[in-house]
Amino acid sequence: MKYEQNIKIVSAYLPFALRNAVANVKNLQSKIIEIRLIREKPIVLRTVFERYFITEDYNLSDTYAENLIISTSSDIDETFRSMCEYSVYSKQGEISNGFITLSGGNRAGICGTAVNKNNSVYNIRDISSINIRVADEIIDCGKLLLKKINLNKGVLICGAPCSGKTTVLRDIARLLSYKYKVSLIDTRLELAGCNKGIAQFDVGLCDVFSAYNKHDGFEHSLRCMSPEIIICDEIGGSDILSVEYAQKSGVRVIASAHCRDKGELIRKPDFNKLIKSKCFSSIVFLKSGKNLGQVSEIISGDKLC
Repeated sequence: MKYEQNIKIVSAYLPFALRNAVANVKNLQSKIIEIRLIREKPIVLRTVFERYFITEDYNLSDTYAENLIISTSSDIDETFRSMCEYSVYSKQGEISNGFITLSGGNRAGICGTAVNKNNSVYNIRDISSINIRVADEIIDCGKLLLKKINLNKGVLICGAPCSGKTTVLRDIARLLSYKYKVSLIDTRLELAGCNKGIAQFDVGLCDVFSAYNKHDGFEHSLRCMSPEIIICDEIGGSDILSVEYAQKSGVRVIASAHCRDKGELIRKPDFNKLIKSKCFSSIVFLKSGKNLGQVSEIISGDKLC
């Protein structure tokens, strides 16, 4: 029921005309994973398989044409205010990072004109696009993978965008939390999706650090929660130091990374360093395209060295 509930939740943030359009689309063959609104452009619905526009008679079209339902400027502004619960200031921290967390574990990416302060993005004004990601979870999708991987050290789960990295990582966190002390560093609120301290996804008995950056999340977890495993999504850059620090502290890290294959992983200097330091006993590559969450290859960290 998670998907059915969440499509209703995210639709409720839309103005009536757009909400009605999404609710009445015909011939939709698979789940909507994104609702993309671009100022004065047609609504775009994305599934795992396809991209669609909505016609004025609520049919789906894969062709950019003239009879498509448009996201007007007022639609964008109203959706943005609604997602902020009509208090933009209260969402300032998330907005500066380019997203807004919605109820049900859903999330909306936003873009517009950056307002800079001290060489970093302080705010975003004149919102031009909103990409609402409809959350879903697949219970036990990580069970088979856990039987195949080596947990002596850490695990790195690699894949292209929309390959199911977060979905698999979330389920692994849930399964492991019943056996180990697991800290979940949920930087972008996609793993647990906590709302008022309550996880919107089933992450078992994990200790959840919501909206922490990786550095602070790792440090606070290691100091305060004595974890046996730390799990986080989308590592890269300076996050590598946090992973090394955890590994030297005797804590295993399970993380994901945007990386399509072994060659791409090796070409990234930061990951190359992590692999050589033997932080990961297993490196998993997920299939792309229609194979959401399916494993393409599992490589021993020692062999990749």
